[in-house]
Amino acid sequence: MTERLQSLHLDLGKHGYNIEIGYGLLNDKTCFTNFLDGRSLAIVSDETVAPLYLAGLEKILKPKQTMVMKTGEQYKTLDTFAEISEQLLRKNMGRQTVLFALGGGVVGDLTGFVAACYQRGIDFVQLPTTLLAQVDSSVGGKTGVNHPLGKNMIGAFHQPKAVVADLKALETLPERELSAGLAEVIKYGLIADANFFAWLEEHLELLHKKDGRSFSERSRHSLAYAVHRSCEIKAAIVKQDELENGPRMLLNLGHTFGHAIETASGYEYLHGEAVACGLALAMKLSTQLGHTNASQLQRVVRLLERGGLPTRLPASCSADTMLELMARDKKNRAGQQSLVLLETIGKAYVERAIERKTLESFLRKL
Repeated sequence: MTERLQSLHLDLGKHGYNIEIGYGLLNDKTCFTNFLDGRSLAIVSDETVAPLYLAGLEKILKPKQTMVMKTGEQYKTLDTFAEISEQLLRKNMGRQTVLFALGGGVVGDLTGFVAACYQRGIDFVQLPTTLLAQVDSSVGGKTGVNHPLGKNMIGAFHQPKAVVADLKALETLPERELSAGLAEVIKYGLIADANFFAWLEEHLELLHKKDGRSFSERSRHSLAYAVHRSCEIKAAIVKQDELENGPRMLLNLGHTFGHAIETASGYEYLHGEAVACGLALAMKLSTQLGHTNASQLQRVVRLLERGGLPTRLPASCSADTMLELMARDKKNRAGQQSLVLLETIGKAYVERAIERKTLESFLRKL
């Protein structure tokens, strides 16, 4: 069954593209018609996703090259970047090549970075198979790899030519992965839409409730709305600030804490889990600074926990380690620590020069 449920266009002029959201889209040839024009096609996937969806996609795209990387954040590295680039070179694939990123955020970020660099830039298409990738990492053109000293420290802005979000792929996600994606969905309500946050409070269980191996019709439509609204909020912000010099920083709510947690834990925490901790910490700090109140803090923590997400800083993440890693955050300017905080649910802002002693005192009291 194929069902197109939502679509929107991210208007970035000549870099704009469509985001298609539906059920069974990976098997819908019409989603890929624009790329079946004689160009060389290649697919990048990972060892978890490839056995599930690669064969069907290969029948549609008939790629010249297919590459399957190992699964996990620990493989989003320059070494894997080099391996994929070498395979493209050995196949003599030129500038007219189109890469298809079939997988979650790791595959999407890495494939996008290869596309940004290979022969100084080729086209790529995002085929996100996790909730987190569908609502966040596949949209907006951020690509890159990790470094032992920090997450996503090496990369480029490179917009995809299309995003095809197949909700059916979420049925094969482990519950932990699905929950991790909810952190990014909740983030969008926090930064820009109090009504969406309230909608999530009413409908959260529908976003991860399954009927056997399939989502119920009500869940499918709820997921489609949640993915669409998340992408809609992100698209509006990216349109204002494609290269993250201003408003786009708001999309990093919870991520300064979250990236530090991921790195400090050796990526034992999924990205969404670390972001959930980061959202709770950002809310606690906002409350401590007098912007939000205890009632709003409780609402945020309660919603995250209902989504099966952690909300406390792991014991393994010391204040000193967190401060060291957060000092390398890309939002920092002139050596001053920046953080995205909340004025209230639905309205975030960038605190551009938070004092180290304030942050240190906050972390040591957790």
